[in-house]
Amino acid sequence: MAAPAAQAAAPAPSAACDVVGLHLEDMIAQSSKLQRSANEQTVRDLRTLRDAAVILDAYKHPQLCAQVLAVLRGLAADPERAIDQSGDTDEEKAEAVEKARTPRTPGTPPDTSSGKALDKKEK
Repeated sequence: MAAPAAQAAAPAPSAACDVVGLHLEDMIAQSSKLQRSANEQTVRDLRTLRDAAVILDAYKHPQLCAQVLAVLRGLAADPERAIDQSGDTDEEKAEAVEKARTPRTPGTPPDTSSGKALDKKEK
């Protein structure tokens, strides 16, 4: 049980973006399809969407957060659809996204190994 002071310090989710009420981990635990090792990427994607909703809410974008949650609810409610859709992952695109996620230090040139610079801009 969490201490009352810790609960009071945590910001309440906005009414439009109830990430906690989604109970994503419970949905994942109750879905035998999502628990299969072949669907690990789908589960990671669902969790990434949940994390994105939390971030959008924290940065005061409740409408965008609600949109992400709507997509997430739809995918979590129909795991078969989520699994089928995630099966269309483009490996080259996934590699480009992974490279874009890699932090660079100031002065490091963009990776041009794919023939073009990544679109991620650094400030």
